[in-house]
Amino acid sequence: MLVEKIFNDYKEAMKARDTLKSSVLSFLRADMLNLATAKKKDKLDDTEVIVVIKKQIKQRQDSIEQFTSGGRLEAAEKEKKELEILKNYLPAEMPVEEIKRLIEEAVISTGANSIKDMGRLMKELTVKIAGQADGKLVSDLVKQRLSTPS
Repeated sequence: MLVEKIFNDYKEAMKARDTLKSSVLSFLRADMLNLATAKKKDKLDDTEVIVVIKKQIKQRQDSIEQFTSGGRLEAAEKEKKELEILKNYLPAEMPVEEIKRLIEEAVISTGANSIKDMGRLMKELTVKIAGQADGKLVSDLVKQRLSTPS
């Protein structure tokens, strides 16, 4: 399970005195524990952990953008290193061709034929793709598919 891997890697980083990695994993663990407490669970499953990781990745990406535009390149570099550590815990990204195939299946099963149907389509795809692809990429591909008639 992903939870155990993160906890074990955190312990290893502490032993190795890897302050950057232990700091990143400490914040990640705290977010995971907070979510588990909020959901009244002892442990999160892998899909819930991936949601927490993606949230932290999004925060890092926003920070990198802010620091870069503010001329704080050292801070942006630190955030990039933290981002790479977090990305190591995500599953491999689904290939674009596979996403397009799933979109076609969802279009057929939902009968979606215009941009008005995007919400319905995205709801179905979110379940199928679940953390295996970037949400923005999926959204862009769905918009592209719905705006071109088949």
